[in-house]
Amino acid sequence: MNEQKLTETEMTLMEILWQREKVFMKDILEDYADPKPASTTIATLLKRMQNKDLVGYKLYGNSREYFPKVKKEDYFQGEMTSMIDRFFNSSVSQFASFFTSNSKLSQKQLKELRDIIDKEIEP
Repeated sequence: MNEQKLTETEMTLMEILWQREKVFMKDILEDYADPKPASTTIATLLKRMQNKDLVGYKLYGNSREYFPKVKKEDYFQGEMTSMIDRFFNSSVSQFASFFTSNSKLSQKQLKELRDIIDKEIEP
């Protein structure tokens, strides 16, 4: 997954693609707040993301309709796994310990988290 890691600017664009599912360049630009990036900047980002095999397109004449080649959930699952591998020696328990002790979760939030885990454990 490391070769597919998105930069912050690529992530902004990928969010648009995940939300729209299929989109032309003019529509991508509409989704950006002002000041909007240049279309050449977006084209460069899209090319980099194609090289990472995260974005594809269909050609309609001279226009390209872009689409994500990876689901948002799958991308983030890979990112989470990579982070746990890198920072927590592939130990989910080390990650959970760090997360619960350093994220300033309230008692209510910790109980909600426990309920989620309990549901996953139930047969």
